[in-house]
Amino acid sequence: MKQNKYDELGFFKKYSEMPRSIGGLNAAGEWPVLRAMLPALRDKRVLDLGCGYGWHCQYAREQQAQSVVGVDLSEKMLAYAKENNNDPMIEYRRLAIEDIQFEAGEFDVVISSLALHYVEHFEDVCRKVHHCLVSGGTFILSVEHPIFTAVAAQDWYYGAEGERLHWPVDDYQKEGLRQARFLDNDVVKYHRTIATYVNALIDSGFRITKLAEPQPTQETLDKYPEMIDETRRPIFLLISAVKN
Repeated sequence: MKQNKYDELGFFKKYSEMPRSIGGLNAAGEWPVLRAMLPALRDKRVLDLGCGYGWHCQYAREQQAQSVVGVDLSEKMLAYAKENNNDPMIEYRRLAIEDIQFEAGEFDVVISSLALHYVEHFEDVCRKVHHCLVSGGTFILSVEHPIFTAVAAQDWYYGAEGERLHWPVDDYQKEGLRQARFLDNDVVKYHRTIATYVNALIDSGFRITKLAEPQPTQETLDKYPEMIDETRRPIFLLISAVKN
């Protein structure tokens, strides 16, 4: 299933009001860890899968990447990227992640930030990324953490006074579609275990170099104190892998 919720006017408006939409990478709680996992981008050919607003594309160019291709299915996302994060060496393409067909060895680095939990067949994407990377090329991805995606409701368990008691985890081993609520909309996501993410990469010919389950930095918490509960359970899973 190829979703395009971001071209729905109401959904896009709500998304555009999120802190990370307004503040860019510096407002993304996982960004300091993801940035540290990136290889040196100078003179590299970079592909961003699910590029959204183009924040990572622009960052790659700021790090003197040779060229960047940003792929996204949303016209509204790409329109924003072209207006606000444009550069002569960034090419934005309207395309579903599942439909990418690049040449062998076309890129040195592939990035995907918080997009692949919307893709049904993760293993197919891994094989396509492996194909389009040079030998020794790097694939860095972030997804919603399986502890976060296991229960479709994606919400806390509350006490009698409305206090957040704990984060429920159930049906963890039951992989597949979850009809989640995000920004007051029904959104289809796909739950996978950590083992499935890791093994899909290994089976596609990658070597895992780092895993991370970041929490907000103190600087982020000082700026966005409402994020304090994000320290109680992981919300993101970050993986860095290298093509063997």
